[in-house]
Amino acid sequence: MTIQNRYEFVYLFDVTNGNPNGDPDAGNMPRLDPDSSRGLVTDVCLKRKIRNFIELTEDRTQGYDIYVKEKSVLNLQNKKAYEALGITPESKKMPKDEAKAREVTAWMCKNFFDVRTFGAVMTTEVNSGQVRGPVQLTFAKSEDPVIPLEVSITRMAVTTEKEAEAQSGDNRTMGRKHIVPYGLYRAHGFISAHLAKKTTGFADEDLSKLWQALEQMFEHDRSAARGEMVGRHLVVFKHATALGNAPSHELFERVVVDRVQGEKGSPAQAFSDYSVKLDGQAIKGFKHVVEVV
Repeated sequence: MTIQNRYEFVYLFDVTNGNPNGDPDAGNMPRLDPDSSRGLVTDVCLKRKIRNFIELTEDRTQGYDIYVKEKSVLNLQNKKAYEALGITPESKKMPKDEAKAREVTAWMCKNFFDVRTFGAVMTTEVNSGQVRGPVQLTFAKSEDPVIPLEVSITRMAVTTEKEAEAQSGDNRTMGRKHIVPYGLYRAHGFISAHLAKKTTGFADEDLSKLWQALEQMFEHDRSAARGEMVGRHLVVFKHATALGNAPSHELFERVVVDRVQGEKGSPAQAFSDYSVKLDGQAIKGFKHVVEVV
């Protein structure tokens, strides 16, 4: 059954001595807002981690395949719907029969979690249509400015025998790593029950998987660049209806992050430098569901 309620959520996570989202246009430096020097993590980056978690935990579960994943060929992904339905695809065109065209797109939504959740543009050579997903995320932004560090590293191993014969000190390969010493990031999310019902069929079980991914996805995404990323708090506002009971911005304003150690506007050192409150009360634990009536 598709979800029946509208949701908004606030997601807080932090990074210590890592690069949460490198910018390829800046030599993979951590992304920054140039005006405020606050760190940025794109919505695409967060969606990637959610996809990876679902792929890891639901690899053989029917309906939880991932459409956009490493080395996936989108034409072949789209072709699966045509093969399952016994339809011959036409180059760059949906089936002329509208019922069959809807059936192709519906099959993609039913079988791919990320299509059902975030939507997708599937208008490639093998055209499976496009859908607008019910779950959307904003960029995450750090609560205070961050100061990225560029650290030099060396590689002692060599690639060729010629390099191995070189004099000591001549065979070291120099490199760079970019890290944020500490940053607490905040992202906002929106979930539309109307879009879930109208377009993709996003269901209560899918919603549970999404919450689980937000809680645990960093635990399964460790690397040299992201060794210490932690999901800190997830505040979920559940409306009583599909249409909703309050504007999203008023709900987000109920979650207040205060600086309790150090000066606001200066780089923080740890999560303990902050106090997170919901309606004036300190938040403890990860997930908090607030009924909006």
